[in-house]
Amino acid sequence: MPDPEGDQTRRHHHLNSKAERSLMPAHPCAVVDGAMKPAAGLLLAAGAGRRMGTPKALVKDWLARGIDVIAEAGCSPVVVVLGAAEVKARALLDGRTVIVAAVADWSVGLSASLRTGIMALPADTPAVVVTLVDLPDVGATVVRRVLEKGAGPASLTRATYHRRPGHPVVLGRAHWPGILAAARGDVGARGYLERHLPVLVECADLASGRDIDMLVEATAHGVCGHA
Repeated sequence: MPDPEGDQTRRHHHLNSKAERSLMPAHPCAVVDGAMKPAAGLLLAAGAGRRMGTPKALVKDWLARGIDVIAEAGCSPVVVVLGAAEVKARALLDGRTVIVAAVADWSVGLSASLRTGIMALPADTPAVVVTLVDLPDVGATVVRRVLEKGAGPASLTRATYHRRPGHPVVLGRAHWPGILAAARGDVGARGYLERHLPVLVECADLASGRDIDMLVEATAHGVCGHA
């Protein structure tokens, strides 16, 4: 026989759960100087893409898509680091509200892009979500899952794909000095993350997390990226 009391209890539990979810912030934030601040987004898109045969910022819809993914996940502001083919890449922004940080020494490697991007962030930014332009199948759901672990000054979180470390990475403001001091050549935050053990968030059910160096790889793995 149905249990009316049990059904009623379950119904109240369901309604309470919905109410609790509605009270949760849509996007993880941190309190900075008494105000709620979301994590910023940082898209690194400055490389020449030598193996790709063209700067990756110019490939398909990758630049626009990368910006949209970060913004959709609730990051604000969004900073885009451009270097090779900067002028052409700017033309692909199509009116999007972003901070463009031009890195003159982009040929030095990822460290120059990361340093330029972090230095372009507002002073009251609690944390930044860092991702790369050549991850066309990493969507907003991945970014949101990683942000669920926190977006405060002490946050240090990294997406993994079948336990393989990847992007996005959440870097709390307290870690920035150490990250910038350790960044060298084509090594951005990797050395710092290896020493400070971030929280790892498995995301292989949402994306491959594969960075694409040649278009043939995109075709082979079905991650060409479309708006």
